[in-house]
Amino acid sequence: MSRLACISSLFILCAIGSEAVFTQSAGVKGVLMCGDKPLANTKVKLYDDDTGPDLDDLLAEGTTDSLGQFLLTGHTSEVMTIDPKLNIYHDCDDGLKPCQRRVTFNIPKSFVSSGENPKTFFNIGTINMQIEFESESRDCLHR
Repeated sequence: MSRLACISSLFILCAIGSEAVFTQSAGVKGVLMCGDKPLANTKVKLYDDDTGPDLDDLLAEGTTDSLGQFLLTGHTSEVMTIDPKLNIYHDCDDGLKPCQRRVTFNIPKSFVSSGENPKTFFNIGTINMQIEFESESRDCLHR
């Protein structure tokens, strides 16, 4: 009888745990410039920033258009509220240095929506990527 109780308890815990995971989404848009010129064909990626041994979840990726514009949306299922971030990989004013400059922008949690489609987009505006950001790094793998 105790074996049946253990199995029943485990089943209930699994059912409760699966209910706690919910689908969340985020979206971001903006315009990238290099000085007074659009930063076209620039790689942009939207991630859920996970801490610990868990790797960040890629939500979406794309490139800027000929005007430097981009729009990304993505979703994932998590127990806790996701921590969306935007990574930009570029060569603006980079000379002949290896790899690309990587800049990360954290997206406010107020722009996280429930469900697969974001209700609002975080607009980062127009950014001149000539700026040398304090937290920028170099990236050859675009992760």
